[in-house]
Amino acid sequence: MAASSSPCVFFTTTLLLLLSISSVKLPFHPRDLLPLLPRQVSWPVLNSLNTAVDLLPTFIGSASVKNDAVEWKGACFYENKAWLELNNKSGSEFGGGTLHIKVDKAHSWTCMDIYVFVTPYRVTWDWYFVSREHTMEFKEWEGKAEYEYVKQKGVSIFLMEAGMLGTLRALWDVFPLFTNTGWGENSNIAFLKNHMGANFYARPKPWVTNITTDEIHSGDLLAISKIRGRWGGFETLEKWVSGAYAGHTAVCLRDSEGKLWVGESGNENEKGEDVIAILPWEEWWEFEQTKDDSNPHIALLPLHPDYRAKFNVTAAWEYARSMDGKPYGYHNLIFSWIDTISGNYPPPLDAHLVASVMTVWSKIQPDYAANMWNEALNKRLGTEGLDLPDVLVEVEKRGSSFDELLAVPEQDDWIYSDGKSTSCIAFILEMYKEAGLFDPISSSIQVTEFTIKDAYMLKFFENNASRFPKWCNDNDDVKLPYCQILGKYRMELPGYNTMEPYPHMNEHCPSLPPKYHRPKNC
Repeated sequence: MAASSSPCVFFTTTLLLLLSISSVKLPFHPRDLLPLLPRQVSWPVLNSLNTAVDLLPTFIGSASVKNDAVEWKGACFYENKAWLELNNKSGSEFGGGTLHIKVDKAHSWTCMDIYVFVTPYRVTWDWYFVSREHTMEFKEWEGKAEYEYVKQKGVSIFLMEAGMLGTLRALWDVFPLFTNTGWGENSNIAFLKNHMGANFYARPKPWVTNITTDEIHSGDLLAISKIRGRWGGFETLEKWVSGAYAGHTAVCLRDSEGKLWVGESGNENEKGEDVIAILPWEEWWEFEQTKDDSNPHIALLPLHPDYRAKFNVTAAWEYARSMDGKPYGYHNLIFSWIDTISGNYPPPLDAHLVASVMTVWSKIQPDYAANMWNEALNKRLGTEGLDLPDVLVEVEKRGSSFDELLAVPEQDDWIYSDGKSTSCIAFILEMYKEAGLFDPISSSIQVTEFTIKDAYMLKFFENNASRFPKWCNDNDDVKLPYCQILGKYRMELPGYNTMEPYPHMNEHCPSLPPKYHRPKNC
């Protein structure tokens, strides 16, 4: 066995040594040849060099006719600059332009840099592996609006930091996050461990609690974490950017006859649409145990007796019924996360990249884009009907910036084309607000600005384990400060039940990993 494994050890050791020699320009770079080696040799090294985050491009700057050339150090070429020249080779009304990109000082003969070029009206890309001046031609601007924008702001340039092979490797990393397989589950766990410092300690079997519902009350919160499949991958990325250790929520309600129900924003109806639904507990709990293939982990967070006494069940039901069947709150989904100009974007994310992603989706799925952000951006501007390019132009006209626009707090009373918009946690906190839990500061709380983490940090929940239901954590020697009722791994909720509500809470809070530091009264 030792003899057969020695070539792998030799190749790996040699490659790692070569990778450490950064001051010498080689005719090839070992990183460029890694995929050509046997998988058992190359992939452990590639794993150490690239992660799923390497899929995200880094904003370099904007090449403009008004400014000097943009200069930067690339992943392959270490000396680069770009400048924009307007022309009218097409003979059109507003002409086009030529983006000049000069690349030099490559670290090897085999590397390459990949770039994405963006205006509010288009996205294109190119790659370079020869040291010289390259050009990107824009034959014709899409009307006066793009011409004026480019003349003032230029063309945004993004670098794919990982290069071609790194990007392919990162794609291989991010793909399994969304697959409904054991591989996908392990990938989500690894991502959360690596990027958030999360722990996944196994619970003793059985992994489901034999619940008697007599001790579940109106207002008790259900924190849910999914770690495989479509929702598992989405929640993993949501957790990373927001700092929340749960990705979904629901709330318990008892009716006048004592029957237990679950209110949930994000329940899939028969048409495959994500809507707000009020479901009998038995139906909801049976689904989570037997039909939810995302491997859900669920914790019950009981309200503190003082808040339970304060909870106006009649008002809560009135609100829940008014929202039943309405669409999930896609309009303000990303805005509960973005509170600041720069303190909510894990590198290399930034407002430029958000704008670019929006631009791409606006071209590919215009209806989806309108639902996700166009209406919300118009709300912030006090305008109606502007699409994304028009929004960006309007922001510049007002002397503001897109990152400032994204940070404008969401308002709970905004009405969208399909009604009030509430994500899973905004639906619950709006119910709490209607039920009186935020009194007497309710009017100064915008719950659509809360993330799931912000919600479970509220000091609303039970802090005396002797008052927990008898079945709470009864199979585990580690007694959590809440009742985990489903899942192989113990759920973590850092900062749980520690923060008294205050006016304008969570309207200006940063959320940068891995510590997610939160200033006082942000």
